[in-house]
Amino acid sequence: MSELTPEMAALKARLKAAWNTGDYGRFADYLQASALEFLGRIPIQPGVRLLDVACGAGQLAIPAARAGADVTGIDIAPNWIAQARARAEAERLTVRFDEGDAEELPYADGSFDIVVSLIGAMFAPRPERVAAELVRVCRPGGRIVMGNWTPQGLTGQVFKIISRYAPPSPLMPPPVLWGDEATVRERFQAGIAELRLSKRLYHYAYPFPPAEVFEFYCETYGPLNRAFAALDSDKQQGLRNELVALWSAHNLADDGSTQFSSDYLEVVAIRA
Repeated sequence: MSELTPEMAALKARLKAAWNTGDYGRFADYLQASALEFLGRIPIQPGVRLLDVACGAGQLAIPAARAGADVTGIDIAPNWIAQARARAEAERLTVRFDEGDAEELPYADGSFDIVVSLIGAMFAPRPERVAAELVRVCRPGGRIVMGNWTPQGLTGQVFKIISRYAPPSPLMPPPVLWGDEATVRERFQAGIAELRLSKRLYHYAYPFPPAEVFEFYCETYGPLNRAFAALDSDKQQGLRNELVALWSAHNLADDGSTQFSSDYLEVVAIRA
């Protein structure tokens, strides 16, 4: 296990607390359609050993297990792991879910044929360690597949707005750098035989208007929940107004619901 400075240990504890807040199972329900599209581009053969890093409430792990994969999911947030286990048990699926850190994966070298992370491992504070761990646990010839928000996409703009009200730690590079092609090529040099990068669209659809989307995020999405709670009333109103305005400007629906899309970078790395 790597040594942590007191400052990094404190940051990681804060991040874990943030992700453990809210209700990610409900939050992810509205993200499932594009998650299944992402998974559908990964050929899942029965018996393939698949690791889902930062697995949330199992939105990739559960359908991968349905397809016959031998699935392990890992996430830093214990409440999400509990939800994922409950979902697997309800469907009588055999899936291993572990509480753990993307920077210190508790698995042997080359344990998995496919290592995936959809909008997950990008939020760990030490990306160089994440990249090394994803490569390490993937077998030679296996695949590492990530989906990461881009800096320019709509969700990247959401993060930019939030960071103005709740500045991130200087110890942590912007997570959306995982959606920058040049940065990803730098991070995936060692141990990679081939790297393919593709821009994709992630589709959001909520059966309520943008103002209610904000309230839904505050209730269910841990990082926004904690950031919002730490602000005074004027800043809370400013953050609410900016995000509602952004979503309203990009809303494709005209029936009182909210629909929009955001760019993400799909990363497919073949292990050397």
